[in-house]
Amino acid sequence: MRKRFIAGATCPECKAQDSMMLYVENEREMVRCVECDFLMKEPQEAVHEKTGTQQDQVIGIFKPE
Repeated sequence: MRKRFIAGATCPECKAQDSMMLYVENEREMVRCVECDFLMKEPQEAVHEKTGTQQDQVIGIFKPE
C-alpha cells in the first residue's frame, strides 16, 4: 500500500498541519491524520461511479483504411 502525505493539509479534528496522509484501500481513497488517527473515507457511491463509468464507456473505434 502506497501512502502519500498531503502538503499543507490541516486535520479538521486536531488542527495539526502536514499530518494528513492519503492511501487507497479496497478501491476507496482514505485520508488519515498520523497525529490523532482521524479518518476520512471516499463515499461508496463515488467508488461505484468511478469503476462503472470507466468500464462502460467507449471513446472511439479506430478503423484503419
